[in-house]
Amino acid sequence: MRILGLDPSLTSTGWGVIEVNGNRLQYVADGFIPTDPKMPIEDRLELIFKTLNEVILTYQPQEAAIEKTFLNKNPETSLKLSMARGVVILAVGHNHLPLFEFDPTKVKKALVGVGRAEKTQVETMVKILLPGCAPKNNDSSDALAMAITRSHYRTALG
Repeated sequence: MRILGLDPSLTSTGWGVIEVNGNRLQYVADGFIPTDPKMPIEDRLELIFKTLNEVILTYQPQEAAIEKTFLNKNPETSLKLSMARGVVILAVGHNHLPLFEFDPTKVKKALVGVGRAEKTQVETMVKILLPGCAPKNNDSSDALAMAITRSHYRTALG
């Protein structure tokens, strides 16, 4: 089973793919999709969509996982995140992948064992749980954490 983890952002959408064999996790690939803030928003969103389609075609995941939305204090930041998130969800749906959403506390609990873990603890656990993995940046590390979370909850959630 291959799982695609996603961390949407208008500035840098992270993605990560893992292979799950029983209880064994294996790192496959990760990356991020940076967009130039000077580009028109429609071009930035199209870049995210097209690149994610390429990732899905290349790595052939059977499922995808994404973090549930949270609201930022800044409405403009929330709106931009929502647009990027919508495009990411569209790419997943366009490729007919089931999508699973997780609260940030579930992600932290799945990786660290504590729902209030620090971001650095989650990043460390990604590297421990996926030997040989050196995530490209924080966004791809967060995306790999999403994929790992889905693998942990697969049997419980179906």
